[in-house]
Amino acid sequence: MTDTLVRSHPMPVLSQSSADTTTAAPRSAPATVVLNVGGMKCAGCVRSVEKQLLACSGVESATVNLVTEVAVVETSGDIAADTLAQRVSDAGFPTQPRAADAAGTGLTDWVERKQAEQRTQGRRLAIAIMLLLLSTIGHLKHFGWLTVPVLSDLWFHAVLATLTLVGPARDIVVDGWQGMRRLTPNMNTLVALGSLSAYGASVVALIFPKLGWECFFDEPVMLLSFILLGRTLEQRTRYRAADALRSLVELQPAVARLISDPTQGETTQPGVEVPVSCLQPGEWVRILPGEKVPADGEVVAGQSTLDESMLTGESMPVLKQPGDTVAAGTVNQSGALAVRVTSTGQETTLAQMITLVETAQSRKAPVQGLADVIAGYFTYGVMTLATLTFLFWYFIGLEQWPQAMAAALGPMSPVGAPSSTLLVSLKLAIAVLVVACPCALGLATPTAILVGSGLGAERGLLIRGGDVLEAVHGLQRVVFDKTGTLTQGQPQVTDTLVLDAALSETELLRLAATVESGTRHPLAIAIQQAAQAQGLALLSAQAFQTEPGLGITAQVSWQDADVACVIGNRAWLEQHGISVDTAAETQAAALTEAGKTVIYIARGQTLAGLMAVADQLRPEAQQVVQGLQDRGLPVTLLSGDQQLVAAAIASQLNLGSDQVMAEITPQGKVEAIQRFQAQGETVALVGDGINDAPALAQADIGITLNSGTDIAMETADVILMRDHLGGIAAAIDLSRATFTTIRQNLGWACVYNLVGIPLAAGALLPVAGISLSPAAAGGLMAFSSVAVVLNSLRLRQQRIEGL
Repeated sequence: MTDTLVRSHPMPVLSQSSADTTTAAPRSAPATVVLNVGGMKCAGCVRSVEKQLLACSGVESATVNLVTEVAVVETSGDIAADTLAQRVSDAGFPTQPRAADAAGTGLTDWVERKQAEQRTQGRRLAIAIMLLLLSTIGHLKHFGWLTVPVLSDLWFHAVLATLTLVGPARDIVVDGWQGMRRLTPNMNTLVALGSLSAYGASVVALIFPKLGWECFFDEPVMLLSFILLGRTLEQRTRYRAADALRSLVELQPAVARLISDPTQGETTQPGVEVPVSCLQPGEWVRILPGEKVPADGEVVAGQSTLDESMLTGESMPVLKQPGDTVAAGTVNQSGALAVRVTSTGQETTLAQMITLVETAQSRKAPVQGLADVIAGYFTYGVMTLATLTFLFWYFIGLEQWPQAMAAALGPMSPVGAPSSTLLVSLKLAIAVLVVACPCALGLATPTAILVGSGLGAERGLLIRGGDVLEAVHGLQRVVFDKTGTLTQGQPQVTDTLVLDAALSETELLRLAATVESGTRHPLAIAIQQAAQAQGLALLSAQAFQTEPGLGITAQVSWQDADVACVIGNRAWLEQHGISVDTAAETQAAALTEAGKTVIYIARGQTLAGLMAVADQLRPEAQQVVQGLQDRGLPVTLLSGDQQLVAAAIASQLNLGSDQVMAEITPQGKVEAIQRFQAQGETVALVGDGINDAPALAQADIGITLNSGTDIAMETADVILMRDHLGGIAAAIDLSRATFTTIRQNLGWACVYNLVGIPLAAGALLPVAGISLSPAAAGGLMAFSSVAVVLNSLRLRQQRIEGL
């Protein structure tokens, strides 16, 4: 039997992290259980499932997503997933624990199930439309157009209505009845009550013609056909809304070509195909042009370009050579590669992205809470309104406005019959039952979140959930860490000043790189990389001596003689009796004021030159900071560097002195964010290092780059897979566009129900003679849900900067 997906905290990299849950009393480790939930049709169903799960002992929280049909349950670890699934299944929603035998298996099953459901729904709709056409042809005689033998007979229409109820609409009727029986009515309950009421009244009229009632067997046929049409369109648009998830799943190859160690033998060996699930870390695979990378790994032989667009959103192919890493799901474009596997299954970047995106789309935005509460009581309210509608028109309305009788019954009805009052009251009550739509309320937020977070994932922007999207939408300040975030995180040689006329700039760099080869200090590495970039060969050197915080000395072979060389700060040179003249000191001071670290280089007892090293700004940093300020977001820079260095970076970014905090500790970053929050601001922190993790957790929104440390990526709420700061503005714009769409959806859902219910209840009958038939009400109800989902899909057509 397949293991179920029960994740113990903490989650892996790129997946949701959890808080420390250690307690004094011994207890099982907290876990997250993921369930596939079937049978949900509206927000009322979501509310019912959540109530069933929260009623279980050991369940700490439960989040149910109507669109992806997934329940994410946080448990205390002492309750089995099967027990939770059985509890929900007993409540009328077939549920199974999600399998976790391979990365993305649960989502793959969901995709296959949705495809099968679409085929089944298509067949039901085809049958319903055929019955509707026969019913329509049979009713043409009422308009004096055409009388077709048999098709115009009332008994034939009774058969059509019966076939519709027991055929394509059977599941709606059964589910609606079960919801009523369990005291958890849903959308299907309203539709079933409406269609069965119309059908029952028509059967009574057919059997007892002396009552003078109208037989409206066409109403349940039309009503249920419209409902099935709406459900089919809604299902397909909801399926489209999950395009990002499906695209990620489809990236996973099924097989891999296993080879032996390419460094020990023939590098062009054909290999043998094995299932990807059988791969183990440390094995080697061959990837031919056009094939997908089966697992995360390191290139050991070959050279090629890879398409990484689905992981990073970057459309340009990336060159891969021996020593470079590759990610599962990326596509090899040009040459054959031999790759050593480093991660498989759910440990791959792709699998963790799928987990993160799916979890994100299951996490609710706070704005959805009110809609869910309303939808939870919606069905009861509609049933009450329908009852009141019937009572009003039967006892008061038609007596007050007798002219409404003909308008409500229509041209085909025998007005004036003794029981016409009962018939009109019943039709209006049925219309109220049918026109009300909690589906639109229930779909308003999750579909927009699904499309928005999916669109971000396609473009290399991983957002952990709807709650994060909502918080990003309300940001009031963005705080940046400096090193490795606004800067490249790698010091580089920026200036080389030669003070010894006997040396050239190249010779000075070669001399410095030779001496610095004796240490692995970041500044030394910067000088060595500068020499390597110019292709300079190092000289012979020996007798290296280093002093932390000061510098290094060495004996260097220079023009057939050993020369003592000293490299470091001024104090280090003075310890070795080397003087620094005023001109050199002036030049060094100017470099220091520019935020650069000055390195003194001496050959023998003579100052040979100066080098300046600085951590350079990212190319996009200035534009990104300016773009954030143009959006009305104040920007603050935090740095542990000296004030001069931080001020120099701030100057390049056009930030004032009041926007910079230098020489600040990791705890100081946390305290700075707390001060902003105490002023009522919603704060985002952009950072990438281990020392940023506490501040990332403290901030309302933590943002990190893909090049950040594992702990930073676990703590952050938004991960920029492109490793480009432009993703910050893109996340803000995407969030704003998503919440504009949510407001539109909620507005439409509320206005639709506020207008549709009174119209169906006959509010315009006395003054305008306008009312909704049950069939027309069913069509409007179906349209409302489809309109909400289509509006969410419009997000994909909007132009969002950076996406």
